[in-house]
Amino acid sequence: MLINCNSCQKKFVVPDSAIKESGRLVQCSACGSQWKQFPVKEKIYEKKEVKVKKKSKKKRGLYTEEYLKKKHGLVINDSKDSSQNRNFNKNKKKNGLGFYSYILILIIFLFTIFGILNLNKDIIVQNYPATEIYIEYLYEIIDLIKVLILEFIN
Repeated sequence: MLINCNSCQKKFVVPDSAIKESGRLVQCSACGSQWKQFPVKEKIYEKKEVKVKKKSKKKRGLYTEEYLKKKHGLVINDSKDSSQNRNFNKNKKKNGLGFYSYILILIIFLFTIFGILNLNKDIIVQNYPATEIYIEYLYEIIDLIKVLILEFIN
C-alpha cells in the first residue's frame, strides 16, 4: 500500500496487513507529523498488451558498445582473463599519503615552528614584552609533555 504524508507529501510503502479496517496511527519519518491512516482503495488498471520488438544486439547496462564507441570513443574489451585485471592493480600507483605520513609531517612542522620561536624568542619579547609570559608557559608545557612521554616509554 502506498500512503502520503499530509504535511510534506512524502510517499511511503506500507504492507497491506499493517493497516486494518479500523485505521492506524502513523507518523512521517521526514517531518514527524502524525495522522490516522485508513486502508487505501487502490484503483485497478487494466493491463494493455504492448508489443515489444526484440533487438538482436546485446546490451551492457544502459548503453550498447556501438553507442559508447560512436559517442565517446570508448572501446570495451570483453576479456574473461582476470590476469589483466591483476596486472592493472599491480601497476596502479598509490596516490596521496597515508595516515602516519600526515602525522610525521605534522610533528616535523610543529618542531620547526617551536624551533623558529625559540630562536626568535628574544626579538619577540623585546618588541612585545607582554608575550614573554606566554612563551615561557608554552615552553614549560612542552617540557611537561616531554617528561610525560619519557615516563610513558620507560
